Amino acid sequence: MGESHCRAVAGFATVASLHPLDVVRTRFQVNDGRATSLPLYKNTVQAIFAIARAEGLKGLYAGLYPAVLGSSISWGLYFFFYGRAKERYSKGRTEKLSAGMHLISAAEAGALVCLFTNPVWLVKTRLQLQTPLQQSQPYSGFHDALRTIVKEEGWRALYRGLGPSLLLVSHGAIQFTVYEELRQLVVGFKSRGKTTHDSDNLLNSVDYAVLGASSKLAAILFTYPYQVIRARLQQRPSSSRLPKYKDTWHVLKDTIRYEGFRGFYKGIAPNLLKNVPASSITFVVYENTLSLLRQRRLE
Repeated sequence: MGESHCRAVAGFATVASLHPLDVVRTRFQVNDGRATSLPLYKNTVQAIFAIARAEGLKGLYAGLYPAVLGSSISWGLYFFFYGRAKERYSKGRTEKLSAGMHLISAAEAGALVCLFTNPVWLVKTRLQLQTPLQQSQPYSGFHDALRTIVKEEGWRALYRGLGPSLLLVSHGAIQFTVYEELRQLVVGFKSRGKTTHDSDNLLNSVDYAVLGASSKLAAILFTYPYQVIRARLQQRPSSSRLPKYKDTWHVLKDTIRYEGFRGFYKGIAPNLLKNVPASSITFVVYENTLSLLRQRRLE
């Protein structure tokens, strides 16, 4: 099992328990207060109870399969590409990679992952937005959604929201740059007066949890508006098969006009509740798994 496999396992392990928050976040993101097929929710807790009452567990876990699939693929591919990029940029260098090179490596990996996973995330968004108020024939599942989208809208529809997704590459770039830099600071601080500089011996699970949460928080605050724009672009067209938003510029204009700047941060509360703890868990699982693998290789 290699580094990319560790990330895939860690990513898979953090999705299912927090999925209802993902559903709530998506519904908040696309609800612009105008005519919609979605119920109106007051806050995260009320939304969870309202969905549970009206739609049951099926509603709270809508889109779980593409969420797990997309997360597993993304974690595995991201760190595979990220690790290879760092190796490539490290060749011929004696000093450690700078923050700028970490940023470039992360951005490169993120862009490649977007191209592979955009159809999966689009289907997840649409499954999460299906409610009893919807007039269109609902998708029965992931594969039915893929077939229906291609049949009714063409294969290009699977890449709606790709523009904001590519801009969201900066999310991963910010997160892992912050993580790497904070990690080095903590290792440097803890290694003062000690003979070892090995992070495996200096950092513990609490350190990894704090590093994961801090880096995720920074990334979310900077990039959340891109998530809102992407979700709005990926909505299912109306029964007339006309999308609510034509492109990113259309989303920007209408959101500012009807909701103001705050509209770009709709759903951020469930997003923080879902992703900050998940990031902590993921990094704890990953770093400890990787440490065990290193020990086995030395045996």
